[in-house]
Amino acid sequence: MTDHTPKSVMLFAAGFGTRMRPLTLEMPKPMVPVAGRPLIDHALDLIDQFGADIIVANTHYLPAPLHQHLEPKGVEISHEASEILDTGGGLRNALPSLGPNPVFTVNPDVIWKGENPLSCAAKAWDPSQMDALLVCVPIKRCVGRRGTGDFSVTNTGALIRGGNLVYSGVQILKTDLLKDIPETSFSLNVVWDMMAQENRLYSVEYPGFWCDVGTPEGITQAEDLMAKNV
Repeated sequence: MTDHTPKSVMLFAAGFGTRMRPLTLEMPKPMVPVAGRPLIDHALDLIDQFGADIIVANTHYLPAPLHQHLEPKGVEISHEASEILDTGGGLRNALPSLGPNPVFTVNPDVIWKGENPLSCAAKAWDPSQMDALLVCVPIKRCVGRRGTGDFSVTNTGALIRGGNLVYSGVQILKTDLLKDIPETSFSLNVVWDMMAQENRLYSVEYPGFWCDVGTPEGITQAEDLMAKNV
């Protein structure tokens, strides 16, 4: 890690897992097993391999199994009791634990094949130029992705909406703008759009393969990807 590499990680674990039903009728999506282990443990492996001082997970839907699983691992819990706060509101709610500096955020409902995505982001992070750095995957190396991509890169290197790059669920983000959002519950897409207007939203291309584990079918696809020698 360099001096400007974030030391805190936010794990987004509060969602309802609607696309994963019926499996999520009785368990939160991060606890759904993939290759014999909860999805969130695959994300924690990446974080542990990279190294972090603080790991915080937000919870809301069926929180008890997550609390029982994560607290012994040293993960701090930011519980959203009254309402789910979405990614932006959830991150802002966790800032007292994460601290004021830039943070990693990690979506635990994906599987990676290749380089650790946190390392990939850390090597490309330049806080003098960037307010956020999204790890993106070309759609041709995405498994289980439906539809088009999310972003493309301009000739200045900044990100704009639309294109063949898929946001992977890992990023480095400055959190200053969160205080300017009046809503209690909001998506980080709102913050990204603010950053993009100032040409401060960037990406780094992930060199490996990536699988969305948002549906029961995605579990089989993820396990197949993990077993492949690619």
